[in-house]
Amino acid sequence: MAIAPSIIDTRRHQMFPTLEPAEIARLRRFGQVRTFAKGDALARVGEVGHGLSVILSGRVEITQRHQSRQSTPIVTHGPGALMGELAQLAGRPALVDARAQDTVEALVIPPERVRAMFVAEAEVGERIMRALILRRVGLLETGAGGPVIVGRTGDGDVLRLEGFLARNGHPRQRLDPETDAEARALIERFHVDPGQLPIVLCPNGQLLRNPGETELARCIGMVGPIDPDRVYDVAIVGAGPAGLATAVYAASEGLSVLVLDCRAFGGQAGASARIENYLGFPTGITGMALMARAYNQAQKFGAEMAIPDEAVALAGVAASGEFALRLFNAERARARSIVVASGARYRRLNVPQLEDFEATSVHYWASPLEAKLVAGQDIALVGAGNSAGQATVYLANQAAKVWLIVRGKSLEASMSRYLVDRIRGLENVTLVTEAEVSGLEGSNGTLEAVRWRLAAGGEIRRQMRHLFLFIGAEPNSNWLAGALKLDAKGFIVTGREAGSARQLLETSRDGVFAIGDVRAGSIKRVAAAVGEGAQVVAMLHTYLAASDRQGSAQHPH
Repeated sequence: MAIAPSIIDTRRHQMFPTLEPAEIARLRRFGQVRTFAKGDALARVGEVGHGLSVILSGRVEITQRHQSRQSTPIVTHGPGALMGELAQLAGRPALVDARAQDTVEALVIPPERVRAMFVAEAEVGERIMRALILRRVGLLETGAGGPVIVGRTGDGDVLRLEGFLARNGHPRQRLDPETDAEARALIERFHVDPGQLPIVLCPNGQLLRNPGETELARCIGMVGPIDPDRVYDVAIVGAGPAGLATAVYAASEGLSVLVLDCRAFGGQAGASARIENYLGFPTGITGMALMARAYNQAQKFGAEMAIPDEAVALAGVAASGEFALRLFNAERARARSIVVASGARYRRLNVPQLEDFEATSVHYWASPLEAKLVAGQDIALVGAGNSAGQATVYLANQAAKVWLIVRGKSLEASMSRYLVDRIRGLENVTLVTEAEVSGLEGSNGTLEAVRWRLAAGGEIRRQMRHLFLFIGAEPNSNWLAGALKLDAKGFIVTGREAGSARQLLETSRDGVFAIGDVRAGSIKRVAAAVGEGAQVVAMLHTYLAASDRQGSAQHPH
């Protein structure tokens, strides 16, 4: 079987562009020229670097580290080459090593000036941004530069950690001690008891034993402490399509922006296997690809990302008119206004033993990671909305058979027509209508069979190891109970129903806005969420301007 060409093979000229002298001249005002001696490290894996560098003279070898900690070359940069990757855009630790092969002179642009460069030099900035994104894609292909997860294939915690890194677009590598001698050597080297697996070896050399997502994120430099003294113009809670749209438009219009999310960017949209009815993408696009573009775009304009960081309470600071978000890690984030875009939580089936299988066999999204797990197997999928339809079409390419279970009499009432037609054309998909899952069977966290009950009577039992649930969602608003007005189902009330003279997306509290799936009456579509994210920025400007006028009136010079 032929090996698919890597992105370096197919798009090398875009990944490693050579800037013209005139382009370099325009970039000089954003950085400083530095000299590095032969053998000096310009970047080290796991360490925060200087920013982006344009090589003016000399040669710099870029290498990537693999599971064995050995390095292999990626490229050697010469004069006119750009050195850097998406990590440098946000001031994160480097994922590659860079070493001077001889005396090197480079124009070093720090992260805070990189953003100014993108705004001021749009044409060359476009080429640079494309190169940074493609380089990250190349690292994701190999996993190089990311943490090494050592654990058994199919283990629930291994899947959890891999899923977390995948959803955040971060490279990672996995070693199975049952099949890999190197994994067994690592376990012996660090004296790890099998009950402590999985272990994670971070690029900085630190070893974690079955870490939580936040612990892992801090170890690899994905997230750092929030400055307690900084007051942002707006803090956005939730990095789904609504929150990211707000971040892009607010940051591009000069507001200082902080975005928080408890797990990953993209929200439920990021888990969509393929979106084919989003305006401007006639061939379709995966939810992850669409949301990654928005995430990178927001950072390009200077939005600060704190992911994973979970907001657990909202409080106002009356004396200053600011808000404080209390975070799960006991930190606080301060802002002049708040946009709640916390979306919704996946709804769970009310069947016994569900929790026993959620880590390994019951899934709430369909990514390439899950597709590999179900290859050649029979699976069941529950749901009748577009997300369920997209997942069915995607997983049918890998699974031997898909049982699509819905409560209603048909799919037409809740699913887009193009998905209904496509599902009907799939020979390995069987639609089961007017049915509900009634039981799960298995042991030691591994699903062995699924049972469903038919409305007409009788129960069906099928042997299978994986169940996918796309049965809707509930508003993620528990953390706001008592702080904002919610409707009977927990959605945030906005506009006139929230109070007199309230703007359309304004909540019952001045300066706090709600958008996307968490808002009562919102249209549960990606395009609608993006629209609300753009719309709320105009309201933010109005509120902040009024707040400034009020402050000036209270404290005249």
